[in-house]
Amino acid sequence: MVDYRQACVYLKFRGLYPLYHCLEDRIMKETLETKNIGLRGVKVADTRISDVDGEKGILIYRGFNIVDLAQSSTFEEVSFLLLNDHLPTQEELKKFQSELASERRIPQAVLEYMKKLLQSANPMDILQSAVPVLGSYDSQLHEETKEANLRKALRLIAKLPSMVAAWDRIRKGKEPVLPHPDLTHAGNFLYMLSGSLPDPDTARDFDICLILHAEHSFNASTFAGREVASTHAHFYASIAAAIGALSGELHGGANSEVMKMLLEIGEVSRVKSWVSERLQKGGKVMGMGHAVYHTEDPRATILRKICEKLAERTGDRRGYEMTKAIEAATKEEFRKIKGKEIYANVDFYSAPVYHMMKIPVDLFTPVFAISRISGWAAHVIEEKFAEAQPKPELYRPDADYVGTYCGTQACPYIPIKERSS
Repeated sequence: MVDYRQACVYLKFRGLYPLYHCLEDRIMKETLETKNIGLRGVKVADTRISDVDGEKGILIYRGFNIVDLAQSSTFEEVSFLLLNDHLPTQEELKKFQSELASERRIPQAVLEYMKKLLQSANPMDILQSAVPVLGSYDSQLHEETKEANLRKALRLIAKLPSMVAAWDRIRKGKEPVLPHPDLTHAGNFLYMLSGSLPDPDTARDFDICLILHAEHSFNASTFAGREVASTHAHFYASIAAAIGALSGELHGGANSEVMKMLLEIGEVSRVKSWVSERLQKGGKVMGMGHAVYHTEDPRATILRKICEKLAERTGDRRGYEMTKAIEAATKEEFRKIKGKEIYANVDFYSAPVYHMMKIPVDLFTPVFAISRISGWAAHVIEEKFAEAQPKPELYRPDADYVGTYCGTQACPYIPIKERSS
């Protein structure tokens, strides 16, 4: 690959100014095309963890199609795959499940810390702040071998659901429920949240939801985690950064925004007018459209079926019918206004699914986090140990200063007493 900047320097040094200016123009054009676009389409690293084909609507985890994993796998097996780059044997999976179950309990001191926090606080803020506190109780916190980081990953995969469930009970004035040693990872979270054993079908549906949200290449939160990991910050700091990025409504917070939208519309009969007015005014319909997929998000396809099954099983079809109506109305209105298609993303159907599972709306994004922790962990380890790159690199992007100068090089500093008001 030609390094145009190096070639430019060489041509200028040799006095070949026509060629120099030609290359300079090309560099300027490339810079303008990649600046201020949120890094969309800009390749910043290689990865062996997952691949997203936005044109065909395909999502791959370590070589395996998400459709096959959702149909046949479990979240524990997928977590092992993401961390170890291969599907486990029966013995490996049994050992991994046992280790996860043994690591679910949260240190009492961390629970006491959480009990002192404001009950009205956003659960994502609680989770982000509690993760480094949890890290301070990890004896391997500053041990930077791959094995130690894999152990830290396993502990956080196990403990994050316990922390989310514990916070929900703490803020309601209830004592946290201890983890159940015989339940699956998904089933245990639902049990710790409600205090009641979940029915097997709902636990399996939730397990699939966790699989679907576990990984999605270089999204905003994953990039945040990798960027922090590139500074040689410890594992828990990297995950806390990823949680912070996930909390925004344009990323993980979109699913709770979808539920707020459903509650605001209220009835199927109001859907068409609400959607039309929203889009005509230049607003967004949360959960519709995706930064990468130009066809339907494969995860949305699976979640739509789960949503329909849950509606039939619970007898509560309102959320499902409203979501279907919003999807259809948005597609129709988008064709009128933009002349092109728009598709549902993973957040669109996860909202009514979680609602029917009786998960509080403001826990939708923390639930996203307890799934994505597996992908984040895999990426942090890949970044720390350069598993897909020649060597670890500190992320240090550059920027063009577009502010003003008061003088030829900088503004003259005027002492405060001499400044006019």
